[in-house]
Amino acid sequence: MLQRLAEQQLTSRLKSYPAVTIVGPRQCGKTTLARSLGGRYFDLERQQERLRLEVEWDSIVSGSQLAIFDEAQNWPELFNRLRGAIDDDRSRNGRFLLLGSVSPALMVNVSESLAGRLSILELTPFLAPELDTASHNPLWFFGGYPNGGILHHGDYPLWQKDYLAHLVQRDLPLWGLTNPPETTSRLLRMLAALHGQTWNASQIGQSMGLSHKEVNRYLDYLVGVFLIRRLEPYFANIGKRLVKTPKVFWRDTGLLHSLLNVPDHDVLLDQPWVGASWEGFVIEQTISTLAVAGKFFNPYFFRTSDQSEIDLVIDFGAELWAVEIKLTSTPTLAEVNRLNHAADLIKAKRRFFVSKTKDFISGGDVTSCGLDAFIKILQG
Repeated sequence: MLQRLAEQQLTSRLKSYPAVTIVGPRQCGKTTLARSLGGRYFDLERQQERLRLEVEWDSIVSGSQLAIFDEAQNWPELFNRLRGAIDDDRSRNGRFLLLGSVSPALMVNVSESLAGRLSILELTPFLAPELDTASHNPLWFFGGYPNGGILHHGDYPLWQKDYLAHLVQRDLPLWGLTNPPETTSRLLRMLAALHGQTWNASQIGQSMGLSHKEVNRYLDYLVGVFLIRRLEPYFANIGKRLVKTPKVFWRDTGLLHSLLNVPDHDVLLDQPWVGASWEGFVIEQTISTLAVAGKFFNPYFFRTSDQSEIDLVIDFGAELWAVEIKLTSTPTLAEVNRLNHAADLIKAKRRFFVSKTKDFISGGDVTSCGLDAFIKILQG
């Protein structure tokens, strides 16, 4: 089993909280990580497992073993039971580990029943720092799902197509998105074509015969099941008109490439939208690497009406970082100067130009480097 960066955070939080919830998309490795800790495991998607839990509940609550509840959102009754068990003995930590395939915003019972009683940790598919450097290009193409091709290249793209079909036809309706699966599938294809662009719910709604409110509700669900990253715009009082609508990105580029019917890496490089694919990949690696390192931050993008732009703004509270992302191996001085100009508008303290270059050039507040070097900076 490959070592997951989240393992250290998980063990630390189990020492500090009675319960921990690992959230993340289906098939990203939550169950594998959880079961590596030992304990008593229950798959709450299965009726017989819920019955077994009923029978063994008293011994679980009184026992010293970690209890692991997989796909916890499928048995809402569990959350009130856990609240009672935790409140009866608040001094005991590391008792319960919940796994869920939807975000806390959709897993309403977590926020309502267990607020203040548990810690929430997000697990992503594989990240670049969890793999050797030679796997980073395949990671961009295949995405990070363990069964999606990154470990066995022949699994792509059939695995991705089956994965999305399962979500559309079974999971999303089960979790509350009751619209026809055909409508959801069509929106997924549209979102693939719109990857890296600003969100226009009214325009998409017109093309689909839906209201902008319905389209926004769809997007909320797709964000909540970790398919889509909604990157909000950064606002600053700079005397210029700013773009105020979010950008949307597929969080896993393997799913994106399968939806766009890209068979291999060479064909990917010929696509007119390949730069947007690379941009989304770097943004997702950056945000997820910072999150798993336990950093506190907010991610944004920045764009003015006269096209001054920063692909990723990282707000650490005490300082801002401006990150420009380009699919090039030879960044030019003019490109770096454009980054500096936009970064000056928001007074970003550090500026990074991340590309496919093998060179590492740093001077003053500006650094030009490849993704591998940038990730090491993020982890520092």
